[in-house]
Amino acid sequence: MERPLSSPAPTFDDLLRRARELVRDDRRAVLGVTGSPGAGKTTLAERLVRALNGDGAPWVAHVPMDGFHLADVELERLGLRDRKGAPETFDAAGYAALLRRLREDDKGAGDTETVYAPGFERVLEQPVAGAIPVFPSARLVVTEGNYLLLAERSWSRVRSQIDEVWFCELAEDERVRRLVARHEEFGKDHDTAVAWVRGTDQRNADLVAATRDRADLVVPGALRYPAAG
Repeated sequence: MERPLSSPAPTFDDLLRRARELVRDDRRAVLGVTGSPGAGKTTLAERLVRALNGDGAPWVAHVPMDGFHLADVELERLGLRDRKGAPETFDAAGYAALLRRLREDDKGAGDTETVYAPGFERVLEQPVAGAIPVFPSARLVVTEGNYLLLAERSWSRVRSQIDEVWFCELAEDERVRRLVARHEEFGKDHDTAVAWVRGTDQRNADLVAATRDRADLVVPGALRYPAAG
């Protein structure tokens, strides 16, 4: 495993080249993108998928970890509603099982099947089953989420199913600003958004930041990506 790189910063072309090289002998590979809440994981993952699929026929799938959020009704039962977003509020074992299936279905007869992954509806703040199809043509799966590098319990099984994990890093003041704006966009008033970011989100961010040195590559949040659209 290569140690994390932070200087010199990779260009976007460097990232595309590295992602392509994960697929060897036409074997399906899994690339993970992690980082603290608001660091730009989804933006990076979406731009990578868009650019790589621009090579021709779509061959890259995007499967976020967020589809494995436990539903609010289950969080209420567990007494974890106020911890939503923490590691224990996800089905980590289910996420690991999906990643394993994505890799194993690339072999033999399974290669002809479409695998369906859950998505996450931001407006409802709820997971949605069967929302993301991963077609047999997918040679690379890009997955992103906060806890890909955690070593505790079922999260270690997640890491074992990923070929490389890249860590998105952003200046703390900008990360917090973006996160507050995101919470406001999806319905929280400003004071509630700030309180959530400084409380629950910050505890999660500190936990994720401690996993940085386990990443294969560190990607600065200031890296410029091609414009969307």
